[in-house]
Amino acid sequence: MKEKQQNILIIGAGLCGSLLALRLGQRGYNVAVYEMRPDLRKVDISAGRSINLAFSNRGNKAMKLVGIEDKVKALCIPMNGRMIHDKKGNTYLSNYSGRKHEYINSISRGELNGLLLTEAEKHKNVSIYFNKKCKSVDFKKTTALFQDYKTKDEFVEDADIIIATDGAGSAMRKSYYLGKKFLFSFSQDYLTHGYKELTILPKKNGDYKIYKNALHIWPRGSFMLIALPNLDGSFTVTLFLSYDEGEYNFNNLTTEKKVLEFFLKEFPDALTLMPNLVNYFFKNPTSPLGTVKCYPWHYKGNTLLMGDAAHAIVPFYGQGMNASFEDVVEFDKVLDKNLESWEATFNTYEKTRKKDTDAIADLAIDNFHEMKDHVAKTVFQEKRKLEMALEENFPNEYSSKYALVTFNEDIGYREAMLKGRAQDKAILNLLSDGKIDLKEDLKIILKKVKQETEAILEDDRIVRLK
Repeated sequence: MKEKQQNILIIGAGLCGSLLALRLGQRGYNVAVYEMRPDLRKVDISAGRSINLAFSNRGNKAMKLVGIEDKVKALCIPMNGRMIHDKKGNTYLSNYSGRKHEYINSISRGELNGLLLTEAEKHKNVSIYFNKKCKSVDFKKTTALFQDYKTKDEFVEDADIIIATDGAGSAMRKSYYLGKKFLFSFSQDYLTHGYKELTILPKKNGDYKIYKNALHIWPRGSFMLIALPNLDGSFTVTLFLSYDEGEYNFNNLTTEKKVLEFFLKEFPDALTLMPNLVNYFFKNPTSPLGTVKCYPWHYKGNTLLMGDAAHAIVPFYGQGMNASFEDVVEFDKVLDKNLESWEATFNTYEKTRKKDTDAIADLAIDNFHEMKDHVAKTVFQEKRKLEMALEENFPNEYSSKYALVTFNEDIGYREAMLKGRAQDKAILNLLSDGKIDLKEDLKIILKKVKQETEAILEDDRIVRLK
């Protein structure tokens, strides 16, 4: 393909779109990016949306690709594990890995997005336009209709290819299924829970009020509270709660008295950290949580969906951003093949990538139940302690499901899911059947876990063949 002289239009300058623009700019393509929001480097547009995210190996693989790993690292706060808070205010740290060099990071969405935009704009062949809302895409003509937020004028832009990275509400994806010009499957599944952003402010001297290097969780069975650290000493706190089920839900937390009663009963230690609770609770919106899956991601050789536009997921594995960044890495690998056409490129990318994005979507739902409930159960805690011991003592022979997904960036999400689920089932089976004693030699335990895992994987392979 002699496509480097061609014009690429990217819809959306969020995390995925800005990274894609940077990488395509580095490769020499002519890139124009249109974003409906103002430039976040000049205007605060968080508006209750998560201001920090979990950044891990798959995301960092993309930063290495574009050569800004050190700049991104300066924005990160390492989180070594989950700090679990019970109702009595007791805490314990559950590490993410038995290998000390493996941890995730809390990172500012805005700071990272701003950095990617700035790096992309360093390339003369990359142009970024803000306050331009995409209303629709004519994927047969390869044109996009935009409206300028300030002037309200509408205009059409054309390109050789259009890539939509405009998130879960993608305008191009909507054009795909409304156009009915080809067979297009789409699903959008919402949880019964929503989320609301809150804040733990820093101490007067700027220090953190609670342990800095952890993701804090207050698991309560059917709902939970989490907190991630920010560089300024604050924590972004998120309440995940049902809209209408249970004694307390978003639909009935309508008064200051009811909100304080709820937090005093369920999160008393968190309440003492948030004297500003009521203000943030009623100021910030309650937002939905959903999964988007669709197929195909492309129309012939001229348009492609990427990132959340193709596969939005719930946030409970901390992989939404990382998966979108990995999209760019995987797309870049296909570009290296120098296939005969854009259609061949898009087909190859989709076939190699979709199975993995479907897997992380399912894993994210699994982790929702794990975080709000399972982490507080004795059998789960025993399993995690055993996994940490196995990883610490046999770092090259064992990785938990979490480690396979989060720290093994050269393994696809689907492979990590299949092996990780089998390992989880193996350990829980062995524990419940009394076939392993946590006091026995770890080598013996590892052998039993491997044998049981392989037996489960073999059963799974037989089932899939049928």
